[in-house]
Amino acid sequence: MLLFLGGPLDGRVEIRPARHGDPLPTVTHVHLHGGPKVVHRYDLEPLAEGAAVYNLRQPGEKPARDGFVAD
Repeated sequence: MLLFLGGPLDGRVEIRPARHGDPLPTVTHVHLHGGPKVVHRYDLEPLAEGAAVYNLRQPGEKPARDGFVAD
């Protein structure tokens, strides 16, 4: 089970079957609304066996895992 915290996906819960493999370390959500695109990035934080949280990355913040710098 994956929970999203913050941003436009706040509160979304995703049940991910094991056959899909491990969840991605970062998820990018792009919102197109007739104006400029809005990009949000969520970084994975494992909690317990079978559960994890995707936390909204703040602008300019580096993810804990790979050192990638957000746009």
